[in-house]
Amino acid sequence: MTDPSPSPSRPSLADQWTDRDAAVVWHGFTQMAAYADNAPIVVDRAEGRELIDADGRRYFDAISSLWVTTLGHRVPELDAAVIDQLGKVAHTTLLGNGNRAAVEFAEALAAVVPVDDPHVLFASDGAVAVEQALKVAFQYWVNAGDPGRTRFLSLGGAYHGDTVGALSLGDGGFGTDLFDPLRFPVLRTPGYADAGWAVLAIEAIDRHAGELAAVVIEPLVQGASGMLVADPDDLARLGDACRAHGVLLICDEVATGFGRTGRLFASEWAGPTFRPDLLCLGKGITGGYLPLSATVASARVFSAFDGPDLGERTFYHGHSYGGNALACAVALRHLQLIAEWGVIGHVGRVAAHLESALADRVAGLAGVGEVRQRGLMVGIDLAPPVDGSRWGRRVCAKSVARGVLVRPLGDVVVLMPPLTTTSDEIDRVIDAVARSIVEVTDEDDVSDPAQPVSGATR
Repeated sequence: MTDPSPSPSRPSLADQWTDRDAAVVWHGFTQMAAYADNAPIVVDRAEGRELIDADGRRYFDAISSLWVTTLGHRVPELDAAVIDQLGKVAHTTLLGNGNRAAVEFAEALAAVVPVDDPHVLFASDGAVAVEQALKVAFQYWVNAGDPGRTRFLSLGGAYHGDTVGALSLGDGGFGTDLFDPLRFPVLRTPGYADAGWAVLAIEAIDRHAGELAAVVIEPLVQGASGMLVADPDDLARLGDACRAHGVLLICDEVATGFGRTGRLFASEWAGPTFRPDLLCLGKGITGGYLPLSATVASARVFSAFDGPDLGERTFYHGHSYGGNALACAVALRHLQLIAEWGVIGHVGRVAAHLESALADRVAGLAGVGEVRQRGLMVGIDLAPPVDGSRWGRRVCAKSVARGVLVRPLGDVVVLMPPLTTTSDEIDRVIDAVARSIVEVTDEDDVSDPAQPVSGATR
């Protein structure tokens, strides 16, 4: 067996792969000039909830490979679903035709989404699901004979993806201000960081209902803002206001869907009368196996597009790989496994253990401003004594060195473990993150009275 250990004369296999990577790949949200210096993991394979690099080092995947992996890696049942579908057909177009895998998955999805008489429009990524919802909502009002309703209400701190329409809904950040000239204006009210967000949003709906095409929210959790959490009762009141004024409600559950919050969909927390007109899904939809997303439309919306063949009421929109048969086949099996394995109940139990571990080992640490959690979505808000300390990046790098892969949003350390994570694995994650926070705060000597730790940054 080859010794994977590096030597002064021979870089590790992982280092060699990093060099090859940097020579030809352009990574999103990454400064490539500094890529190799930040000790990236180049994954060779995976087992269960661990990633394994070329040198055989193992890392617990505490961010679910950017929030997409739900049941773990190399799940035999999901592997089998892909292999079975490969024996039939990998892909056929859904533009004017169908495939059995897409129909079967759409039927299963329609049975569980909190949308009235749903119809599923497929795409391949969450931002595109949002983009589709914007176009559907805009054309809905044209088809309904009310073309003046062209505006969208979005929240402060929102992030809905990085295509131009989704970027317009978002509240900037992540280096996107450069693209402001491309964005269309939206009506914006405060996000979940403001305790009165729902009151202000409802007041805006009351004032602007006649010009609003839709209100767009991330129900329950604003993920990219650092896991900002809303009260379900506030969501319910917002939904009531939209319904009272006839304004469409678009719920972006790209991050929160498929069990992350302890319900199959986060919208369910707001009660049975909270019914989005358009529901955007992605990320965990295939368990992290293949790219797939969906925009689920209610009967109210879908029926507005009925008309003569090739007529102006048709929704002239579609993507080459929308409804890919391989992706739909694994998505169907994934949805079935969530039910068969009792995953939602498991999430509730493990989330309670996670809450306790965070309270006992993280919340009271010097340098931690606030801890926010909903289900298996966590934001640990660090409070560095001075700007530019890069605590989020440093804590995550130290956690990776301890065998736990995490990724920050600024100075918020995000934890998003797979839904099948065990309590013992939660303890492993919290141990690594807590030790890393202590190490960073010790390096910056935050116990020094001359450098007091501030409160929460959000």
